[in-house]
Amino acid sequence: MALELNDTICALATPPGHAALGIIRLSGPDAFRIADTLFRGKHSLSDSLSHTVQYGMLSHGNQNIDEVMAAVFRKPRSFTTEDSVEFSCHGSPFILGQVLRALCAAGARPAGPGEFSLRAFLHGRIDLSQAEAVADLIAADSAAARDLALNQLRGGVSGRIAELRSQLIDFAALVELELDFSEEDVEFVKRPELQRLVGEIRQVVADLSGSFRLGNAIKSGVSTVIAGRPNAGKSTLLNAILQEDRALVSDVPGTTRDTIEEIWQLDGISFRLIDTAGIREASDTIERMGVERTMEKIRSSALLLYVFDVIQSSPEQLSADLAALQRPGLELFVLGNKSDLDVGGRARECFATLDQSSGRPIFWISAAHASGLQELSQAMLQSVIRENQPRDQVIISNLRHYEALRAADSALADVLMALEEGRSGELMALDIRRALDALGLISGQVTPDDILGSVFGRFCIGK
Repeated sequence: MALELNDTICALATPPGHAALGIIRLSGPDAFRIADTLFRGKHSLSDSLSHTVQYGMLSHGNQNIDEVMAAVFRKPRSFTTEDSVEFSCHGSPFILGQVLRALCAAGARPAGPGEFSLRAFLHGRIDLSQAEAVADLIAADSAAARDLALNQLRGGVSGRIAELRSQLIDFAALVELELDFSEEDVEFVKRPELQRLVGEIRQVVADLSGSFRLGNAIKSGVSTVIAGRPNAGKSTLLNAILQEDRALVSDVPGTTRDTIEEIWQLDGISFRLIDTAGIREASDTIERMGVERTMEKIRSSALLLYVFDVIQSSPEQLSADLAALQRPGLELFVLGNKSDLDVGGRARECFATLDQSSGRPIFWISAAHASGLQELSQAMLQSVIRENQPRDQVIISNLRHYEALRAADSALADVLMALEEGRSGELMALDIRRALDALGLISGQVTPDDILGSVFGRFCIGK
């Protein structure tokens, strides 16, 4: 990824399309000079104080383009830490295009994806995890996702990683100091104390890694498939959860031929509910395609709600279905639907053996009457949050951070083994460096160009 910082960049910072207003950003060493070639107001922008707004007209040649408000930000008190101007224009795509072309004709160039945030990172205003939080905040679609991104933007993750790296750097300094005096056989710190320190650091790393399940669920939502045999009540369940008639419901088996997806918010967590075609031997090509799509969704889901008809199903059939669908990492909930038709509780007695032998409780519900859904929803929520995961602690939501933490833990495990086995300090120092580099990838102290390209390439142009 090109890291050119000597030119001035411009871009539309608001979504494309017709709107009341559109904001164009300009940042770089020539921002004020370029802006003043277009701006006509009471004061030039070059002479304006930082964090002030000027009213004026943008013109190119003899042609007026638009009446605007121009916000001035002088370095280093701007997002990029460079001289910057933001033009608040009328939101006509034609007008905004004219302004951008005029700025480029005056010496600016179009910004690349995420280039404003990239400059903020390269100038030290934010670290890499905070830059990623900017993108997460823009994409937040729930209160929990917003709060998670804000916490990271304010340095929640950065601060924790900085603490870990500081401890490891102190540890590395002691090891390297011993290497300098290796001929004198000097020990600056007792090995048991070093083992305790590495163990404590590993525990913090493990806690951060363990928070990824919750963080990813808050950020991306939980892929939740509703599956079962035809006429089990899957679409009725979707409607009951959403409290609206989202899916067509019929007594005719095989009504649902394709997947239906909706977002369901539960205590700040987004569950992406996916209603699927009934699982059976398909009678025609279209239904066969629907069943195949159902199996694909199940294979990629994080949570599966398997619905069975308590009147029409048998324990043997249910047991075979669950055995075929279960896989490592899948949260599977078994829902006995139409329990309102179970007069005298005979169906429950029939399935009691399976309930006890599998160790997986059956949720007895009636989708038609929306009964039993409160207990189900709380269990679904708890499967994501976990009892031992406080919502107010630092939470990891980024896969790149999670993988870096796992790499750091692997290196620290090698350090611990070296201490226990009395290996040489040289090898131990290399393992400590591996852990430091892995943690440095999170905050950006270690920044390969391919990492920067991957992170900022996903940003919108004007951010």
